[in-house]
Amino acid sequence: MAKMMQAAVIEKPNQLVVKQVPVPQIEDTEVLIKVKYTGICGTDWSIYTGKYSADKLPMIAGHEFSGVVAEVGKKVKGIRAGDKVTADINMACGTCFYCRRGQKLMCRDFHQLGIHVDGTYAEYVKAPAENVHVLPDQLDFLAGAFVEPVSCVIHSSKAAKVTHGSSVAVIGSGLGVLHGLLARLRGAAPVIVIGDNEKRLAIAKQFGVDVTINIKDGKDPVAAVKTLTGGRGADFVVEAVGTTQTYEQAFRMVRPGGTLAAFGICAGDDTITVKPFDLVLGELTVVGSCAGVGPDWPDAIELLAHGHIDPKPMFSMIVPLEELAAALKQLRTDPNLIKVFVSAEATEREILAK
Repeated sequence: MAKMMQAAVIEKPNQLVVKQVPVPQIEDTEVLIKVKYTGICGTDWSIYTGKYSADKLPMIAGHEFSGVVAEVGKKVKGIRAGDKVTADINMACGTCFYCRRGQKLMCRDFHQLGIHVDGTYAEYVKAPAENVHVLPDQLDFLAGAFVEPVSCVIHSSKAAKVTHGSSVAVIGSGLGVLHGLLARLRGAAPVIVIGDNEKRLAIAKQFGVDVTINIKDGKDPVAAVKTLTGGRGADFVVEAVGTTQTYEQAFRMVRPGGTLAAFGICAGDDTITVKPFDLVLGELTVVGSCAGVGPDWPDAIELLAHGHIDPKPMFSMIVPLEELAAALKQLRTDPNLIKVFVSAEATEREILAK
């Protein structure tokens, strides 16, 4: 085993350096994984620009990944060197009030791989064995690196409790297209996805959603959803953008007695105006979700492995580790890019879908 590895280290905001760093040393209950692919996430941009986790820098970001087990700790069972894996990025103390109630995301010691501690923009990463999931043979490494975002969407879908025959409106056509697909799998109808990118909306239609609305066409999305739902508004509305404007639209779009699923992450000091009168008399339900955790991960793996979710239309390209900074910036300016993967094994860009 090599003692040093290549890694993309965010030294300080807007400064990323690819350099040699020590290979992580594992404890008896940990697993060392040779990283195959890491998907670029919007959170990575926030870390790179210093809007999130600035107090953790310098740090190796990256958390949507797949790889091969290189080494296992002495007390690890059920995982062997050579296994194809991914890992639940969410770690907590395991003993506090929240952890004992299955709410580890609320733990005061909660931390995430690649967000609060070193992650997967590197040749190797370590993870607690209890968080590692062995991937089935039929799931390739690219799909394995997409388990984390699918788990997040599943967590939100479970929180909202979408029912058969209910109308669902999704604001956002990034991960919003997956929200639309999950709503369809839960038996909702009609499923409506709202966005501003025709390519992404076309993928939503490919995933089987009933209606897409491109706001660039000049339509008022709130009025359009109400027209599609008999003037009431949608039974369920998913906000998957993370702006104050779209959250205020979501509250106007959900019908009385309906449910709003808050998924998009706004800035920490953003606020919106909500009338308690409307919440009370409208008997609205608002549910938030921030990450896929625990059983959401095997659920995501099963849906991907059996083809109920085929994410390939969302996969844009693979870039070498050395091009991570450039890819982060390109994703902010090229709306036709959706999911870009980084690989320390890649030597040049590989286009997956145009």
